[in-house]
Amino acid sequence: MERVDLAVIGAGAVGLAVAARLAGPERSVVVCERHDRFGQETSSRNSEVIHAGIYYPPGSLKARLCAAGNPLVYAFCREHGVRHQRLGKLIIATEPSEIPALKKLLQNGEANGVAGLAWLEAGEARALEPAVRCLAALHSPDTGIFDTHGFMAALCRQAEARGAMLLYNSEVIAVHPEAGGYLIELNRGQERFHAARVVNAAGLECARVAGLAGLDGAAAGYVLHYCKGEYFRTTQRLPVSRLVYPVPQERVHSLGIHLTRDLAGSFRFGPDAAYVDGVDYGVNENKRGIFADAVRRYLPELDPALLYPDLAGIRPKLQGPEDGFRDFVIREESGQGLPGWVNLIGIESPGLTSALAIADQVAGMV
Repeated sequence: MERVDLAVIGAGAVGLAVAARLAGPERSVVVCERHDRFGQETSSRNSEVIHAGIYYPPGSLKARLCAAGNPLVYAFCREHGVRHQRLGKLIIATEPSEIPALKKLLQNGEANGVAGLAWLEAGEARALEPAVRCLAALHSPDTGIFDTHGFMAALCRQAEARGAMLLYNSEVIAVHPEAGGYLIELNRGQERFHAARVVNAAGLECARVAGLAGLDGAAAGYVLHYCKGEYFRTTQRLPVSRLVYPVPQERVHSLGIHLTRDLAGSFRFGPDAAYVDGVDYGVNENKRGIFADAVRRYLPELDPALLYPDLAGIRPKLQGPEDGFRDFVIREESGQGLPGWVNLIGIESPGLTSALAIADQVAGMV
């Protein structure tokens, strides 16, 4: 039977980053991915934003790993030729009632060490983005966008160059703890191998995979809630050069319907947020009016007739519809009787920005 030092389950951005970080002559690494290529779920269905770390509670894993991951992603993109742009973004208040929340975001971002974060009065914001309507704004110069497929492809090349083996069309269907590690079964049990250590980076399936190893997900607090976000795109050429975000609403589990640019210069709006029971990537065309109304609060020039359905993504959230903040879970499970098993649970936004920093943290556990 094949024996490896480390199995990584899931070839999204985080799984690939872990494999690239840990593979090498001294450690054999296998990545198991149930799809026929990398990054087919959450990692490729998002805003492609490099976040700065403004929103998350100080001291949380989301805050610390986003702040650490931001410069790592920019450096990686430069080194590996991954397309990216450090555009900067505005978080804007369009009503007087939103000013206190915007001030709290400034304090939170400063507590998280976000570099260059600045308060702008209405006139200062208009000087940067004349088409954007607001009463005040936060300017985050280190927020940007990048080619997430190119990022994952570069991680894949790096992992393979260091000796990692990527197994596509390889769904983990059973895990058997045994002496010195874990027996992992793939694809109806037709293939199996022994791994001394395992990193569960299975994204939407991470709770199921943890259960295969024998963990009680409910008792451990590993129950996932799928949260769907839909996007619309416009063919309109808009006079906006930065990303524009509204102030997040309380009890709404997303950052609001924001404006992002892609690397080709076109514009996308979203995501919204709705908890769902399963995975469905359809976009409801009937939401055009809702999206148009949300965006026109801060961008009156938008023509609703030029909005078109784009894509949808699913976030694997630990935070349920009525819950407060839930952090990433990055945990080595010796305490649960699973030595050498590392769970990455609830890796949603800012998981993409944090991927390289998460890999560094996992390396310290493995």
